[in-house]
Amino acid sequence: MLAQAALMLILTVAGPLLIASLATGVVIGLFQALTQIQEMTLTFVPKLLVMGVVLVLSLPMIGQAMAHFMALVSDHIVRG
Repeated sequence: MLAQAALMLILTVAGPLLIASLATGVVIGLFQALTQIQEMTLTFVPKLLVMGVVLVLSLPMIGQAMAHFMALVSDHIVRG
């Protein structure tokens, strides 16, 4: 039960950031393929900006998920 909750917490915390990074990478990759610009550093700045925005937007959800998991863990500790 606790391991399943921990895995769900990992997906909740990392999922939105990974999906945003993947989508940004695909869009930048398509842009590079269409314009034939093969600059390796072109992907870093947009990914950082998108991941920063997604992180700020998903912070309440992440905080709520971590608080729920901490309550679950502390409940297990109290029960022994």
